[in-house]
Amino acid sequence: MGNKQKNQANLNPAFIESEKFQSLKEGNLMWKWAFWGIALIGLIAIIILSLDAGNSGDEHFHLEQAENVYNYYTTFGKDSTAAVVTEKYNLPYYGQSVDNFAYFVSKIFNVDDTYAARHIINSLFGWLAMLFVGLIAYRIAGWRAAVIAFTLIFLSPRFLGHSFNNLKDLPMATGISFGLYCLIRFLQEFPKIKWKTAILLGIAIGFAISVRVAGLLLIAYFGMFGLIYWIIRNKKNGLFSKASKQEFLKMLAWGAGISVAGFILAILLWPFLLKAPIANAMDTLSSMSKFATAIRQLFEGSLQWSDVLPWYYTPKFILMTIPIAVIVGALLYLVLLWKKKEDYFWSFLIFFTFFFPVFWIIYQKSNVYGGWRHAMFIYPSLVVFAALGFESLIGIIKNRYLKIAATALPFLLLIMPLTHVIKNHPYEYVYFNELSGGMDKAYGNYEMDYYYHSTREATEWVIENAEKSGLETGDKIRVASWHTASVGYFLRNDTARFQNTFSRWLERGNNDWDYAIFVITGMMPEQIKGEHFPPKNSVHEITVDGKPICFVLKREDKSDLIGNNFKKANEKDSAIYYLEKSFAYDNYNETVIQNLIELYFMSGRVDDAKKMLDHGLAYLPKSETMNYFLAHYYMNIGNLDEAINTCEKIIEYNFKFGGAYHLACNCYLRKNDLKGAEKMLLRLVDVDMLDEQGMKQLMEIYKSQGMTEPLAIKRIYTTIAKSLEKRGKKEEAATYREYARGIR
Repeated sequence: MGNKQKNQANLNPAFIESEKFQSLKEGNLMWKWAFWGIALIGLIAIIILSLDAGNSGDEHFHLEQAENVYNYYTTFGKDSTAAVVTEKYNLPYYGQSVDNFAYFVSKIFNVDDTYAARHIINSLFGWLAMLFVGLIAYRIAGWRAAVIAFTLIFLSPRFLGHSFNNLKDLPMATGISFGLYCLIRFLQEFPKIKWKTAILLGIAIGFAISVRVAGLLLIAYFGMFGLIYWIIRNKKNGLFSKASKQEFLKMLAWGAGISVAGFILAILLWPFLLKAPIANAMDTLSSMSKFATAIRQLFEGSLQWSDVLPWYYTPKFILMTIPIAVIVGALLYLVLLWKKKEDYFWSFLIFFTFFFPVFWIIYQKSNVYGGWRHAMFIYPSLVVFAALGFESLIGIIKNRYLKIAATALPFLLLIMPLTHVIKNHPYEYVYFNELSGGMDKAYGNYEMDYYYHSTREATEWVIENAEKSGLETGDKIRVASWHTASVGYFLRNDTARFQNTFSRWLERGNNDWDYAIFVITGMMPEQIKGEHFPPKNSVHEITVDGKPICFVLKREDKSDLIGNNFKKANEKDSAIYYLEKSFAYDNYNETVIQNLIELYFMSGRVDDAKKMLDHGLAYLPKSETMNYFLAHYYMNIGNLDEAINTCEKIIEYNFKFGGAYHLACNCYLRKNDLKGAEKMLLRLVDVDMLDEQGMKQLMEIYKSQGMTEPLAIKRIYTTIAKSLEKRGKKEEAATYREYARGIR
């Protein structure tokens, strides 16, 4: 089919069902069969690859909710745990239909390895997302674009990696890509809609919402793009003509019917919505948009709180971790779009569904973390956009050999991501592209295995290699980790030999274990990049491009544990003896260093404490705990200004370290600087950390200024209200203003 005919087909929506358009849809049979061939290979590959996946950091929570959902349906709602939100249990806010489906399959078929079943099922949904990406590109530009699009997304290591075990964010991407495909198909068929298309679109909407409430975006997209498409179709004949009005009513009827049907389907799959569809959907939207839990994230070389990350966190992380091929393709399409005016509407649809959610995340100052996994549902649109870019380039080139080169370009640009996949499986998602400088530049500056996938390989290594050393407490080998759910799962068949126990990284010396598994997530960047990392008793490392993302420690000496036990019993001399012995073994164990500093202070050995502080801070200059000890040291020797400066450093490193504010306040009080003490405590108000101790201190400051207690409390409440208003928390501010007005 010629370009002229193709352009006519795209320009005239009524042309859509003609024989010429049918010919356009078929395109080159070679590319059509190539698409279905690579799709089949991709399906087989992704299932096989998923078998090696570890468990993600959230899976055990959602598995618990899936069990509750199963009980809800099998008891016909009598067991309502799945639909009841409590202060400590917010999982009913997640539709998680894929989690629930995986649990039902495991239960029905009595699957022993529940997580393996979950990963296989999730890989199928990952493949479906990739398939719909290809089909969207086909609907807009033909089979060659579909092949490029599928290859681009399959060899996007982050997306591929999340296809193994992320049953929250990945299925959302599937729902959105499925919905966009059906929406494009619907608009291309309009006004002669096939029932098959309508049913598929309703299912897509229902599925997307049932995964996460953000799936409601599909209904918004349906309304917005349906209206724009109707305007484009009818602007020449007049929007108020009889025919135009009839088409508008037809679009409205189809849109309302399909959207309502999709929402009903979501309700049936989601116990919390089933309980009160509209009210609970709004409650879920509100809850998800104001997600309260904040965690520390390694970003740009420092640990930052997720609720105050820079506005560019999501777009920067996307640009750093997607293949260069996708970036090049997207830029090509932006440059060449002027040559394809007939595709403006479809280009806008694809671009908007990528750009708008990113804009909204930035505008809402959303609490996002873990790279861009929360925004994974936008990536299919970006990949389609990139595929259209390469297709446009190929289309404008007339020379045969240059056309072959242009066709090969996206595949050549994917060599590096493919190398990463082959070399670093199953840690595909720990990927940084050439633009960012790869792992060499990213290591110690950005999050690596933030979902704890590597705990599986580490645990399996321990099972295979662990031996008793004679240091064990009891008959079993104790295996410690921060993520006990994952480690415990892979130890489940060896409980006669192993005992799963909990330990944070910074407290490892205080806990009893024989082997310990630690993923580097949450560790201080200067430590990760230091010459003494991993620790000397590391016996196994899991690496990506040669950089350790997880390691196994073997306990060769328990002097640190013995010393801490004596410390807890207040037997200082014995504690110091054993801790100094442990320090001689490894003088870069911060648990031991901190315990010794505290004990030296308690024993009056101030000079020894300062020497140990200097050693620890030379190794970990941003350690909040050691800097806190240093501030105490300065305060005790009377250098109050240096103590305050050190507290300010701590707050710069971690503005949620409440002790630094209180210590600085006490220093100001010692200087008889009431204003300075007041300002320090008021800073706690701005970070929502004014506790009972701070309230009492503020009251004492105000009372010393001549205020009565009621007036002091009123002033505190008014200050809190002003701070909340400044930060856009109007409802909370109104509550505190009401409190203030009630005080006489």
